[in-house]
This record gives sequence, structure tokens and C-alpha cells, in this order.
Amino acid sequence: MADANTPECTECYHLKSSILLMAHHLERVAQELDDDSIKQMLSAILKARRIFVLGAGRSGLVGRAFAMRLMHLGLSSHVVGETTTPAVSTEDTIVAISGSGQTRSVSDLGKVAKDIGATVIAITSNKDSKLGNLSDVVVVLPGRTKDDAGGYLERHMRGEYTYLTPLGTSFETSASVFLDAVIAELIYITGASEADLKSKHTNIE
Repeated sequence: MADANTPECTECYHLKSSILLMAHHLERVAQELDDDSIKQMLSAILKARRIFVLGAGRSGLVGRAFAMRLMHLGLSSHVVGETTTPAVSTEDTIVAISGSGQTRSVSDLGKVAKDIGATVIAITSNKDSKLGNLSDVVVVLPGRTKDDAGGYLERHMRGEYTYLTPLGTSFETSASVFLDAVIAELIYITGASEADLKSKHTNIE
């Protein structure tokens, strides 16, 4: 129950504005996607013996959802850091997710995979980042990350009310929608049916 000091939400203006802002941002992402990078990503996934998904924080959660959908498609997928994750080989593909491309844990592990000889795919907003520079394929999702330059006052004066999408929210939302769209494309390419996906869904939850 709200106390006397809790602000009330009558019109929920900021909530609705956040949804509209993210929807507008997703339209921009769709328009600016590089087709060649996406084709390279799809090819690398389909050719891979196994797909490993790598991300930290909320990006890691987005990656987990992607890995689950890959498994539903019948592909061999793993989340880096899990206790049952096997060793990476030259026949494998790594999908590394980092808005800034500078997250140390992600870029460092991406380099390890690259040194092993695996194919590394970066999902990032910063092509010229450490992660972007070491990757074989870079898919750029435009968006504000938590490391963006510029102070709050400057953005506020410009009317850029970034509290509507705090920290890396724009990137993480974009990454989630993009990777779901990748799954949709893979379903089309492989000819998988909804029944095929459902048959691989967990039955002990």
C-alpha cells in the first residue's frame, strides 16, 4: 500500500511514454539493420555444431531466452557460465551480447573463443568496441547504452528524457526483439513448425 509520500499514478503518462518511446526505437532499429550482417549471423548459426550464448547482467538474460529458443528449434545451444556448458571448439559459434561492447567479462571471453578458433558474433551498439573489433560478425543495434557520453542535465535540456528508458534498456529491449526475430527467420529457413518447437519444450516445469 502506498504511503503519503508515494507519488500517485493517475494517467500513467511516463509508463505509456516509455512504451511508445521503445516502440519508436524498435522501428529505427529495423530500418537501420544491416542485411549482410544478419545473413552472416544466420549462416554461422546454421553451420555451427553448437551455439554458445554469452552476455552479462540483463543482456545475459536476453541471451538465455535466445539460447532456449535455439534449443526449441532443435539446435545445440548453451549459455556460457552454466555448469553443464561444454568446451568450445573451432566448429562452434559464439553469440556475444553487449550494448557497449566494452563489458570486460563478455569481451574477454569473446577473445578466448576467438583464440580457440570459434566464430564470434557480436550483438552490440558499438561496432568499434573491443568486442566488435574481435568478432567475425557484428550486428549493430542502435541505441543508448549505460555507457553513453553526455550528462543528465545536457540530455534533459535537449528534451531527451532518458529516464523513460534507463541505463541500457533501449539496447536490451532491441536485442530481445531482434533475437526473437532471428528465431522467426530460422523457423522459416528450416521449415520448423510450432509443433516441432512445442515437442522440445520442457515437460517437467
